[in-house]
Amino acid sequence: MDEETRLIRKGSSQDLPARTVNPPIQRGSTVLMPNAASLYDDNEISYGITGLASPTALQSALAELEGAANVTLYPSGLAAITGALLAVLKAGDEILVVDSAYKPTRRFCDRVLARYGVTTRYYDPALSADALIALTTARTRLIVLEAPGSLTFEMQDIPAIAAAAKARDILTLIDNTWAAGLYFKPLAHGVTLSVQALTKYVGGHSDCFMGSVAANDPDVIRLLDDAMWDIGWSVSADDAYTMLRGLRTMATRLPRHHEHGLAIARWLQQRPEVSRVLHPALPEDPGHGLWKRDFTGACGLFGVVLKPASETAVHAFIDALDLFGLGFSWGGYESLAIHCDPQLKTRTIPTQLEGPLLRLHIGLESPADLINDLERGFAALAREA
Repeated sequence: MDEETRLIRKGSSQDLPARTVNPPIQRGSTVLMPNAASLYDDNEISYGITGLASPTALQSALAELEGAANVTLYPSGLAAITGALLAVLKAGDEILVVDSAYKPTRRFCDRVLARYGVTTRYYDPALSADALIALTTARTRLIVLEAPGSLTFEMQDIPAIAAAAKARDILTLIDNTWAAGLYFKPLAHGVTLSVQALTKYVGGHSDCFMGSVAANDPDVIRLLDDAMWDIGWSVSADDAYTMLRGLRTMATRLPRHHEHGLAIARWLQQRPEVSRVLHPALPEDPGHGLWKRDFTGACGLFGVVLKPASETAVHAFIDALDLFGLGFSWGGYESLAIHCDPQLKTRTIPTQLEGPLLRLHIGLESPADLINDLERGFAALAREA
């Protein structure tokens, strides 16, 4: 063969020379099939979009975590939510979405689903299962849950809602990112679709995007698989490898987030500037009973309602922080803080908070150092009072 041919052919894919702890990273779009008959065999991997070594290993590990028969991967947490919605909904359907849902979820429902004939109604997270089911109609296809809720951290009686919905052939979907699939098992509690932003605690290092949807229902799994093919979602081999690496240590990291988060939350409860702390693992929280019954732990994310203060004072508090970064994501090793009031304006049901709302993510830093940082924030708040 000519040299140009030999340069192309040599060093191509072949059997691995050694077995490593982690799966290999296969960067490939084209998959070479063993024979002509296998080209159209649906049981064979025939194109890289379906996932090669590292995505397949990640799916297997996440299925173990979620107790799922199937896990579908998406390029971001939001894509996992929107992908699941597109997979199971059709024109003429109606969905009920908890009013405390992740803001981009609302945006997708209001901007995209509405264009394609899907109606969205938002419900109070405080509703009981019976009261929620009373809102359903013959068109209701899906109920979207989140526990605890974004920003305001309300708990829902997930098993009761899932059971009541199933009795009416209504699907349920939960954004389970807060519990990371470790501290709450939605599928075991009757939920149809368990969604995670793997970007958060599974990744754990604020350096990679990905989402997942776990399911057990064969019909729903088929819809998810079909949508993946029809729309063309895929994740890179490198990103899947990064997520798998983070997943290996998550059960070690999350208890530290739990411990540090509760330490800071209890300290904040004693501050004169704080009206209340929104954290379901605190006994004083209205959702504590549900959390204690259904969850086995907590992460580092919670809300803080300040006593009445001006926006200038709240900004001074946040700007004085040094260890707390100012960022919208969370779930990494670092601590973060944001002011939430602008986001609450999109809610259908007024939150009726008595003061400004902050959201804190407590990372893996020393709680004593984080408390010193928050002290600086409170000093700045007082100067603007």
